Amino acid sequence: MKSKVFALPVGARGLPATFWWIWASILVNWLGAFAGPMLAISLTEGHGHSLSYAAFVVSLLGAGAVAGSAVGGVLADRIGRRATMFAGHCFTAAGMVALGLCQGRWALAVAALAAGFGAASVRPAAQAALADVVAARDRQRAFGLNYWAVNTGTAVSAALAGLLVGYGYTPLFLADAATTLVCAVVVLVKVPETRPEPARGAAGARHGEPGSAPPSAEPASPPFALFVVFVLLVLVFGSVYEQKAAALPVVMVQDGHAPAVFGLLMSLNALLIVFLQLPLTRLVQGRSRALVLLAGGVLAGGGFGLTAAADSTAAFAFTVVVWTFGEMLFAPTVGAVAVELAPAHRRGRYLGLYGAAWSGAAFVGPAGGGRLLDHWGPGALWPVCALAGAAAGAGCALIVRRHTHLRAAAAVREGDGGSPPPTPAPAGSGRGTAPERISK
Repeated sequence: MKSKVFALPVGARGLPATFWWIWASILVNWLGAFAGPMLAISLTEGHGHSLSYAAFVVSLLGAGAVAGSAVGGVLADRIGRRATMFAGHCFTAAGMVALGLCQGRWALAVAALAAGFGAASVRPAAQAALADVVAARDRQRAFGLNYWAVNTGTAVSAALAGLLVGYGYTPLFLADAATTLVCAVVVLVKVPETRPEPARGAAGARHGEPGSAPPSAEPASPPFALFVVFVLLVLVFGSVYEQKAAALPVVMVQDGHAPAVFGLLMSLNALLIVFLQLPLTRLVQGRSRALVLLAGGVLAGGGFGLTAAADSTAAFAFTVVVWTFGEMLFAPTVGAVAVELAPAHRRGRYLGLYGAAWSGAAFVGPAGGGRLLDHWGPGALWPVCALAGAAAGAGCALIVRRHTHLRAAAAVREGDGGSPPPTPAPAGSGRGTAPERISK
């Protein structure tokens, strides 16, 4: 029934109702994300603060997000996904109300920190819940749908924020808080707790947990050190991607392009994702995940690398198209891989660390890109981006292959111990046989 209601071109059949309620809450949350694009402007024009103070407050959103990802991941495993999502949404809403009503410098700073913390604490819990309820063979398209919801909501909310700001900055923040509370209500009323319980013994999760994917669909957990390397590679990719909002506008303006041209290119990026993310996700559904990650890293890094040779608006637009395709390949796939590298009973913690990598990239990327621009110029920055993006894609692909081999060895050991080998994945699942299932 639910798959008919959301008749999306990516092929939504087979996804459970709980997934769609979580997905709907994510979409509503980003559709109502009015405050983010207008925070710096509200602080300078609305409150009369300096640009440096506004930048400081905006940076506190990122600092809060790093902490929120880590704490939210731990809470998702300890108190549950549902409770963490509900509390995180309420905390975020309170921060948004404070940003809209407070006047003092310290009060605004604390409010920004709280808003960033609350928003990020929801993400590992939501991702863990999605992984709990969606079968392993469907996770890549599920995360593709999730990525589409985030980007579509971001594009729409940015446009709506420009209209709503005519009524003042305070109503803008209050509207953001109201939509966030709607998400909290949806989670409270419609989303059951999905956290699997630790099994008694070696198994990672209790068999038959209601609402969870079948235990046979869960891959063996890799060494934690391998996951840490994976997270660091995601940090590298995210730092390259952050150049779209850090170095790219600076370089374009220095080359004589108007800021409005950069705005049009960001609209191109958003439109490509809105219209092509779902068909592209369906296209790569049956492909090796290692190859998809490699292609995503090479295209994203290469797109930014080509910026070194761009001079006209058309040339810059071409580079945006290239790295946007890399983004659309890499981001949903790497999220699905992160889920499957995490043991079920520690999924929240692992995804909290994974989320912290993206939040950290929002700091490392602009800081590193700015330093390269200052000391060596665009001629050094863009080739570094090309190499870093390709290296991140290749590294993630190697980790996927390594995990495949670990799972194959575990399957052989199970066979030697008298247990049946893993059941092959259904045709068209995008994973091949069970030892290859782990292949954004």
